[in-house]
Amino acid sequence: MSFSRRRWWPLAALAVAAALLWYFWLAPDNQGPELVTAPVEHADIEDSVTALGTLEPLNYVDVGTQVSGQLEKLHVEEGEQVEEGQLLAEIDATIYLAKVEATEAQLENLQAQLADREATQVLARLQAERQRNLIKLDATSQEAVEQADATLRSATAQIAALKAQIRQLESQLKEAKADLSYTRIYAPMTGTVVDQLANQGQTLNANQTAPIIVQIADLSTMTVRTQVSEADITQLKVGMPVWFTTLGQPDLRREGVLRQILPTPEVVNNVVLFNALFDVPNPDGKLLPQMSAQVFFVKAAADNVLTVPVAALKPLQRGPGSGPERRYAVQVLENGVPQQRVVRVGTMTRVSAEVLEGLAAGDEVVISGGATASPAAERGPRRPRF
Repeated sequence: MSFSRRRWWPLAALAVAAALLWYFWLAPDNQGPELVTAPVEHADIEDSVTALGTLEPLNYVDVGTQVSGQLEKLHVEEGEQVEEGQLLAEIDATIYLAKVEATEAQLENLQAQLADREATQVLARLQAERQRNLIKLDATSQEAVEQADATLRSATAQIAALKAQIRQLESQLKEAKADLSYTRIYAPMTGTVVDQLANQGQTLNANQTAPIIVQIADLSTMTVRTQVSEADITQLKVGMPVWFTTLGQPDLRREGVLRQILPTPEVVNNVVLFNALFDVPNPDGKLLPQMSAQVFFVKAAADNVLTVPVAALKPLQRGPGSGPERRYAVQVLENGVPQQRVVRVGTMTRVSAEVLEGLAAGDEVVISGGATASPAAERGPRRPRF
């Protein structure tokens, strides 16, 4: 038994020595973090401000009634296409028609009175003229002359009063006819009935405000009303490109140009939001009022350019440069060893950056797990520590 132990002891010592040799000299260094890399490749890049918006028609009109009464007939319904001048609704015209007829009758009465007074005036003028001729011959008295002149003046005054009353009634008749015409409501524009706010048989009161019956909108061009936070609004400029998607068509990109930034903000839950507006054509009618939109205001964009993940960029000691050309440090794998390079980038997003100088397509850059080393740093075999 003693001989057997002495025989295996050298073999065990040799095995331990071999294991230590492999661990300290030949085994890979697994104590450092695992390197995660990504390739430098060509891609499209876009730096944009994102916001949520709501679609609304560019042109629309609320169609109401200018007179009170019962909505007797409604000739259209929501969603229907209408043409300018098309009859939309009718208000009960009984009262307004009666008013027109009564005013016309009063006007006819005054016109008859005027004709009578004009005949009286003619007779009074003849009598006054006769009395003036007789006074020259001393065939009448001065009192008779004065009486004839007074009768003529009275007839003339009565005619003037009747003419004034006739003008007043003509004005009232014009108003009555206008009210009668308002009982028939026509479309002021070509478009789509997007909302119906009154029902047939409903009594409408126009004494204070004009009741709205329907809303007509031109859906051929839509406006996207976007709410932008005060932190981002300074990055927007009128005329900049903008695009959006809708929930129903998330893969369809629709483009436009920023038309207007409204100066008065809205405060929602203590958050200050500014409205930015842009228009988009809607020839297929797929865009409808009140749809939600994910909006992207494009500050800068480049197509098919070299890009590098932002996670691979590390600030230089002097800090990143300002302006469109910024410099950063990156670690690039060369023969499996990370080497530091300085790169110049252009357009940047939260995910990637445009490479202007310092990298080539296919380079593998370290995005995590790399050590902060000098440009010439290399990893050698780990030395034994005792």
